[in-house]
Amino acid sequence: MITGRWIIPIEEIRENTGKVCGGKASALGILHRKGLTVPAGVCICTAAYETYVDRTGLRGRILLELSRKHFEEMRWEELWDISEKIKHMFTLTPFPGEMEKELEEGLASHFGDKAVAVRSSAPGEDSANTSFAGVHASYVNIRGARAILRHLRLVWASLWSDTALLYRKEMGLDILSSAMAVLVQEMIEGRVSGVAFGENPDNESEAVIEAVYGLNRGLVDGTVEPDRWNLARQTGSIKTHMPAEREKAVFAGGEGSELKALPEAFQKTPPLTPAEVLEVFELARKAENLFGVPQDIEWTFRDSTLYILQARPITTILREDRDEKRRWYLSLRRSFENLKELRKAIEEKYIPAMQAEARDLERENIERLSDSALAGEIERRAEIYRKWYDIYWEEFIPFAHGARLFGKVYNETINPEDPYEFADLLSGTEMLSLERNRKLEEISEKIRKSPELIQSIKEQIEAEETAPEKESRPEPEIVPAGETRPSDTDTRHSDTNRTELEGRPEIEAERKALTEFKEELDSFISRYGGSYSESPGAKKGLYRLLLEMALHPPAPMPAEKISSNRMQYLKEKFISGFEDKNKQCASELLDLGRASYRLRDDDNIYLGKIEAELKRAFFEGRKRLNERVHEEARLPEEAQAFYAPELAAELTKTLRDPSYSPKWKKPPLKSKILREKVKPRQLLGNPSGRGVAEGFAKVILKETDLFNLKAGEVLVCDAVDPNMTFIVPLCSAIVERRGGMLIHGAIIAREYGIPCVTGVPDATELIKNGDYLAVDGYLGIVTVLKRRE
Repeated sequence: MITGRWIIPIEEIRENTGKVCGGKASALGILHRKGLTVPAGVCICTAAYETYVDRTGLRGRILLELSRKHFEEMRWEELWDISEKIKHMFTLTPFPGEMEKELEEGLASHFGDKAVAVRSSAPGEDSANTSFAGVHASYVNIRGARAILRHLRLVWASLWSDTALLYRKEMGLDILSSAMAVLVQEMIEGRVSGVAFGENPDNESEAVIEAVYGLNRGLVDGTVEPDRWNLARQTGSIKTHMPAEREKAVFAGGEGSELKALPEAFQKTPPLTPAEVLEVFELARKAENLFGVPQDIEWTFRDSTLYILQARPITTILREDRDEKRRWYLSLRRSFENLKELRKAIEEKYIPAMQAEARDLERENIERLSDSALAGEIERRAEIYRKWYDIYWEEFIPFAHGARLFGKVYNETINPEDPYEFADLLSGTEMLSLERNRKLEEISEKIRKSPELIQSIKEQIEAEETAPEKESRPEPEIVPAGETRPSDTDTRHSDTNRTELEGRPEIEAERKALTEFKEELDSFISRYGGSYSESPGAKKGLYRLLLEMALHPPAPMPAEKISSNRMQYLKEKFISGFEDKNKQCASELLDLGRASYRLRDDDNIYLGKIEAELKRAFFEGRKRLNERVHEEARLPEEAQAFYAPELAAELTKTLRDPSYSPKWKKPPLKSKILREKVKPRQLLGNPSGRGVAEGFAKVILKETDLFNLKAGEVLVCDAVDPNMTFIVPLCSAIVERRGGMLIHGAIIAREYGIPCVTGVPDATELIKNGDYLAVDGYLGIVTVLKRRE
């Protein structure tokens, strides 16, 4: 009999209840009726979810968040942000009174104080067309009706996880019509658990069984390596057995589960006997005969009884695994143990090696190379950069998930009012970009205290801006204010001028200050210079930037923006949310999250130094080419400041063979249709840095635009990367087209207490240089108060 309006026992589930009970519960209902052993339990049907989101107003709030930007334009960082905000709504929104009472009474009558598993069962989940494998949440070892209700909301919230949103998008499903049923089943604390594939995804003549000691969770999330058996699909005979190391297993503990070391006797013994392997195989075949297609099943042995926990078709899994984009995105979601291993490899292996390679490249005098040798050097450096670029995406980017994992755990444990409160606890960590910015401020402070140095830099900048542009012109040479620079046409007068000035103490002191300034600047570029440092005009731009900093009061440094009392409060708040035995693990997770947060920024600077050395060789080749060939063969003017593989390929061919006519491809110009036809007053994005500020817009469309930013302007760009953050102390606010609380612009903005709005569609198209903006980092709104005339 159906219990209440929203609770259906598994034995009452029928084949036609998929839209009410979801795919997972429907499959278990069929398995139960056919005599297979299934844990006792109930399904909280989709009507409960629909009632909850309607009566609490959540449906409208979810729609509002999803309408901030076209879903098709969202990057994974933005999906994660929106997901965290929506999921957090579920944890903060209580059940309507009568609904909570009815659900609590029904669950208490079924389970009392028994441990249960709370698992997703969305319509379409585990079906022949959409599997949703590993997308939605499940929780084990939950006791008591109130705890079940809390985890019920968490499972409902997982309907809006970033991976669930991405999956629905790729499957062409209507995201707003999504609903969720939830399975609540008695907890089966199996001695051995695993999965079985009725058909090997790699060999249709085989079946595959994987098994671990304890619970399945360790196998599913990759924490525990399973033993693996390949069997003949027709007979069930064992063809191969690949044993695991069997060092650890996941067991029920407290509320949830915990990873424990296995006793030595278990480490030496396979989790299944040959007879048990055959029993699991026969269970998989029974499930296949019931549903008509090979099944992927989860199972567990308690004592000698074999339970089937879930079953879903294999065919869909194979199709979705062929989606490379989604496979890559899911690969970012690493377990805590895997993230610790990644951190060790990054900090102890990759970063030192990357730094050493950058130093070796920096020491090479490429100006002395012949044209042919320089062509080879450009290609060699491109290979080196590609190697590190691949490592960056395969190792560094997945480690960035550590900050997201910490945010997820923080929100589910602490349930704060602000879903992004966790970012405050991660901030304040020492990052290379902050160290670099402090050094820039030290240099600008020396300029600020020296009127003579200010005047010398001003004169040099004016001279550079009024002189005709030449490819071969050297970088600026700053001389003492008032001293004449020798010219090619009148060396006698400049020599006389220098002779008259010799010995004057104030000139000598100024020369010394200038020498020290240039040496300090060269040292700065050597240590921190990223990919922009080798772009044409970078040093001239740096002079302008330093002068701008020197002519204005210093920006508050990050240390002044961070309250140590608040940091300590948040830390204690987080740690206190765990039982005593788990507090050490919580501290380790916080440390890992901070390392991930820091390296998410630092790794780009390390990679940027490798890229800068590639650009140095490329720009040397470009300079030679433009000096020696006719105008038609030169690199197109609009591509002068860029490095691109296709440009490099033509450049190296020309360096090796002067008679070769390069086939330059002009870089595509951004469309200006939006700028001409659309002039919105308000733009909506994601609030990513608290605060409100006003200022004139500085739109960054190319690298050299960075150095023209003035104090108090609003930085508007496609995305801030760590090689750009040296200009942030001058900004009043940041607006980015790309979105995410954990992208670089948002991170650095919070460190400096600067308002930041990310994920603003077409920001660099809709906002013009000189527009006067108001940026609200609390609400994620950018208002154009006055358009540039």
